[in-house]
Amino acid sequence: MDAMEIRKKFLTFFQERGHAIVSSSSLIPDDPSVLLTTAGMQQFKPYYTGDADPVRDFGSKNTASIQKSFRTSDIDEVGDESHLTFFEMLGNFSFGGYVKKDAISYAHDFITKEMGLSISFVSIFEGSENVPKDDESKAIWQSLGVKDIREMGMHEVFWGPTGTAGPCGPTTEIYCKNGNGKDIEIWNIVFNEFFCDGSREQLLAGTTKLLPLAIKGVDTGMGLERLAMISQKTKTIFETDLLIPLISLLPSELDRRKKRIIVDHVRGTVFLLADGVRPSNKEAGYILRRLIRRVTGYEKIDSVPSHAIDAMVHEVIHEYGDFYLELLKNAEHIQKEVRDERGRFEKTLKEGLRELEKRYPTPEAQINAPDNWGRYKTFPVGRYVGKEVADLYQTYGLPIEIIREHLEKNFYTFDEKEFKNALEEAFHKHQEISRAGVEKKFGGHGLVLDTGELKAGSEEELKIVTRLHTATHLMNAVLRTVLGAEVEQKGSDITAERTRFDFSFSRKLTPEETQEVERLVNEAIKNDYPVTARKLSLDEAKGMGALFMKKGKYPERVTVYTVGNEKEIFSQELCGGPHVVRTGEIGKFKIIKEEASSAGVRRIRAIIE
Repeated sequence: MDAMEIRKKFLTFFQERGHAIVSSSSLIPDDPSVLLTTAGMQQFKPYYTGDADPVRDFGSKNTASIQKSFRTSDIDEVGDESHLTFFEMLGNFSFGGYVKKDAISYAHDFITKEMGLSISFVSIFEGSENVPKDDESKAIWQSLGVKDIREMGMHEVFWGPTGTAGPCGPTTEIYCKNGNGKDIEIWNIVFNEFFCDGSREQLLAGTTKLLPLAIKGVDTGMGLERLAMISQKTKTIFETDLLIPLISLLPSELDRRKKRIIVDHVRGTVFLLADGVRPSNKEAGYILRRLIRRVTGYEKIDSVPSHAIDAMVHEVIHEYGDFYLELLKNAEHIQKEVRDERGRFEKTLKEGLRELEKRYPTPEAQINAPDNWGRYKTFPVGRYVGKEVADLYQTYGLPIEIIREHLEKNFYTFDEKEFKNALEEAFHKHQEISRAGVEKKFGGHGLVLDTGELKAGSEEELKIVTRLHTATHLMNAVLRTVLGAEVEQKGSDITAERTRFDFSFSRKLTPEETQEVERLVNEAIKNDYPVTARKLSLDEAKGMGALFMKKGKYPERVTVYTVGNEKEIFSQELCGGPHVVRTGEIGKFKIIKEEASSAGVRRIRAIIE
């Protein structure tokens, strides 16, 4: 059964059992506590806590989805038989609908009857000081004829929140055998019974509270790649129809580990670009840049034909585009960004490799060097190298794998821990310097480098962010004009590369509506309205109709920014700044993407030119 058949079978199975099918949310999540979407449940968190109504939004308390997911924690592990950065997560969810009996029965039926697979064993929670043993799940599995039921602890089968706080609870896992006869966990079924007011790490350490969850529910996740491996009886995920066509595009003599890394990173790159991420030195843009540069490094060092990488990008777009339409829609943009970033890095890569070889030459080069001749005839192996190569990484962007490979091949001992500590120290120092500059420029009003709505790392970036910030106010006002007063801001994130704005709206915007929003914002820029600020009490600000986020926390006295003149007020909004003095400073406003962010929430990404 190929991957597309599996996707369709999964969604059909749950749709026939009363689940609303919900599209995958973006890889860029609403949740500010996480960098990228790591699981299917992230877009559904508000439905477990009672902050959103599933019946109103989906017409059902039960949903199913296939979610694009990306885990940065696995980047360094890619290359083995199972780790990926990008993957697809099949999941079914219930928000106060069904709990253990139906959840387990659905999973059992799908695996054994729909997929025709055998279950090796299942796991259940053995209990802890605060949470009792999951005897109910054990009894359900036994009633279904599963005999091998293994009890495990909190580290294995108790799911914590993906961010700083959220729903959590005991889980039961399903294991099946791959083509090598190895037992693989393919489906994790979480019973959300508690609310954890801290991180998963705090939960495991016992330093956070578990509170009863208002709406008990189910959150499941099953990796498509793993399910395809089990179904297709392959020994690894890289031999499935999802990945083997990409592997085949690379030279057969290339190291297997490198093949897997390149395939994984190209696939992740395509999906990140399709969701509006652009290569940069911050956050998701940094992850994207790291993926492309690692691929480019192997491409040059191992003489991988450039057309092989181009072909792989094309293959990902067209093989996945039938299910993820945004890939086909953004195909030209994706291919251009990959080419441009590879081109930018090639020159730097050559310089970096030259410097790496100069500082850490081969044994032969050291022995034969004129200034060393006669001093020794053998190379002193085992020299430790750590923090002193951190600047090579920072200056030239040399991937850590290339640094490590060169050093170890030439008998240096690479101290990776010391290297990473040096990078972290340099990063924190840069943060402090940048933060001091930002606070000085804006009178210490609270804007910081890497948190909150605005993010900038230099004086030049701050100028761009300031223009984008004011443009975002204009867009907020225009959306209400074009779509109606029910539009409400749900969040925003502004960097020097783009503004990202989330708002409540029940459907996709038409091309005409998107064009009209863009046109009206540019018209306001052309009118060169003055931007003024006034300090008012919170009640006064609300009374005059200034826009604000209903869930936002505001002090008793707030600043209201007004765009307009005595003849026309274009927008009024509660905000902390910074803003341009007149809208004419903004430049041309352009919407680059409009998409679903989560259920009932749309997302616009825009730039200024």
